[in-house]
Amino acid sequence: MIDIYEKINELYDRRREVELGGGDEKIDKQHEKGKLTARERIDLLLDEGTFVELNPFIQHRSIDFGLADKKGPGDGVVTGYGKVNGRPVYLFSQDFTVFGGALGEMHAKKIANVMDLAAKNGAPFIGLNDSGGARIQEGVVSLDGYGHIFYRNAIYSGVIPQISVIMGPCAGGAVYSPAITDFVFMVEKTSQMFITGPKVIETVTGEKISSEDLGGASVHNSISGNAHFSGKTEEEVLQQVRTLISYLPQNNEEKAPILPVQESDDYRPDLTEIIPFDAVRPYDVRKVIDQIVDQDSFMEVQKDFAKNIVVGFARVKGEVVGLVCNQPKYMAGGLDIDSSDKASRFIRFCDSFNIPLITFEDVTGFFPGVKQEHGGIIRHGAKILYAYSEATVPKLTVILRKAYGGAYVALNSKSIGADLVFAWPNAEIAVMGPQGAANIIFAREINESENPDKVRAEKIEEYREKFANPYVAASQGMVDDVIDPRETRIKIIQALEMLRNKKETRPKKKHGNIPL
Repeated sequence: MIDIYEKINELYDRRREVELGGGDEKIDKQHEKGKLTARERIDLLLDEGTFVELNPFIQHRSIDFGLADKKGPGDGVVTGYGKVNGRPVYLFSQDFTVFGGALGEMHAKKIANVMDLAAKNGAPFIGLNDSGGARIQEGVVSLDGYGHIFYRNAIYSGVIPQISVIMGPCAGGAVYSPAITDFVFMVEKTSQMFITGPKVIETVTGEKISSEDLGGASVHNSISGNAHFSGKTEEEVLQQVRTLISYLPQNNEEKAPILPVQESDDYRPDLTEIIPFDAVRPYDVRKVIDQIVDQDSFMEVQKDFAKNIVVGFARVKGEVVGLVCNQPKYMAGGLDIDSSDKASRFIRFCDSFNIPLITFEDVTGFFPGVKQEHGGIIRHGAKILYAYSEATVPKLTVILRKAYGGAYVALNSKSIGADLVFAWPNAEIAVMGPQGAANIIFAREINESENPDKVRAEKIEEYREKFANPYVAASQGMVDDVIDPRETRIKIIQALEMLRNKKETRPKKKHGNIPL
C-alpha cells in the first residue's frame, strides 16, 4: 500500500528534476560561457529566501520533430515572484540549458500567466532573457506565444514598471518584448540583441559582422539606444536592476518611496564655480547635479547614448525625482534626433509613475544640418514638446545659462506647463543667441561702420542687456524667480514640498497621438 510519504518523496524527486534543468553537463557549458543558470540569476536578483516558483511542472505538448520523446523541465523558463529590497516583484528567467531557452507554447503561457499576476497585484515585472528565439519545432504556436507576451507588454505599459535583462542571445521576434518594456539591461560580451543574425545578414547583403559587433551591449548602449544600462558581469547587472527598482513605485497609482535623510546645509557655494560665465565654454552638467541632489543618489540612464543630454533618477531630501539636463560638454548641449528621443521616453516614464521632473537647461537650440533635417528632427523634436505638455507630475525648470529659440520652449517652459521656472542671474533667454541676433538686427549699422568689429561687439552687448537677460522673461511671467545659484537646492526642495499634492487633469480622450 502506498502511503502519503511516498507521494511526498515523489514530489521532491520531481521538483529536484525540474530544478536541475537541462542537467549537469549543460549547466557546466553555461558556466564555461561565463553565464549563470536561470535559477542562479534569480537568487542574485531577489532578497534571500523570498523566491516562490510558479508552474514548475509545466511541460510542452508537442509531438513533431522528435519532441514527443524529449522532456523539457519547466519548458525552458522559470517563473514566479519574490522581493527586492523588501518589495514584491514578479519575474521570469529563461533557462538556456533546456531547449536553448527557446520559446514554445507552454513557455509563453508561463510568462503570460506571471505577467497577469504582476499587473493584478500592481508590482514591477522583470524578464531575464536568455533564449535561442522561437522554438521552430512547434511552428506557428511559438509565434502566437510571442504575440501574447507583446500584447501584455503593451497593455501593462504605464501600469507597472517593466524591466528586461538580456543575459544571452535575444534574436528575431524575441527582441520586441524588451523593446516595449521600460528599461533594458545588457551584459558585456555575453548578451546580444538583433532582428536578423550575422549569418542571415551575410547571406542577404554580403556584409560580414560578428554577433557582438552587430548587437552587443556596447552597440545598443552607445549607438542604437535600444539599451539603457550595461555591466561587465551578470552579478553587476543584476545589482544595477536592484538599484533601479529602489527608485521606482510599485505601480502607476503609487509614488516612489521617500527615504529618510540626515539634516544638512542645503546652501551650495560651489555652484558658482562650476559653470563658466562665458556662454560658449563647456562644462559637465553632472557636476551641477551632484551639488543639488542627495549625495551619491544620481543613477544615470543611457549614459553612453545621445551624450548631449543627461537623464536619470536621483533623490532630493529623500524624494525620487527624474532629471533631464542639457550637457554642454557635447554638441554645446544642443538637441538632436537621438537626444530628443532619449529625453521624451524618459519624461513619459516619469509621468506614468508619478515621479517629479526637474530640468536643468543650458541649450543653444535644435542641432542644425541637412542630416538632422532629413532624418526628421522636426518630428523627433516635437516629441519633447509633446512629452512635457502631457505630463501632469510636478515639473520644475532651472535655466542655468542659455535658453534659445524653440529649444527653450520645448524644455519645460511655462507655456507648455512648467509649474515653476527658475533662472540664474547670468541666464540668457532669447529667440537666438546675442551674437546671431545682433548680426541680423544690426547688419546695416555694423557693415556701414568704420569699425565693424567694435560696433558688432557693442550691439551684441546691447542685445544681451535689452533682450537676453533673465529679468526680461521674469517681467513677463515666463520665469517665476531669478535665484542665487547657491540657493538652487533650497529652492528645489521648497518647490517639491509645495507641489507634493499636485493634481492636474487633461481633456478626456482615448489617448493622444505622439509624433513617433
